[in-house]
Amino acid sequence: QVQLVESGGGLVQAGGSLRLSCAASGFTFSLYGMGWFRQAPGKEREFLGDISRSGGVTDYADSVKGRFTISRDNSKKTMYLQMNSLKPEDTAVYYCARMTGPLRRGTNEYDYWGQGTQVTVSS
Repeated sequence: QVQLVESGGGLVQAGGSLRLSCAASGFTFSLYGMGWFRQAPGKEREFLGDISRSGGVTDYADSVKGRFTISRDNSKKTMYLQMNSLKPEDTAVYYCARMTGPLRRGTNEYDYWGQGTQVTVSS
């Protein structure tokens, strides 16, 4: 019954922006930390960033820090990924995922994943 659905992907020119959404259902959204990942063709899945239950703490991979921003609206049970200054190397399928509980220091594990949304950045 837990479900995560990404949306907002598409084709954008280098330097442009997109905002992705991750709509959650089937669980108490505010009790779980969340994360964003991506996977480009021929590459391993890459961690992008995460967000605490209340949205008060966020962490980002160096590759996207300063360009991407994660936020959440617990009343709407939705997490967002604002992507600015997009580069061709950002082309990938983007996934949201649910942590096994609240965000903690150290390694966080994820137990549910969305199906992904395609982001293509042209040069």
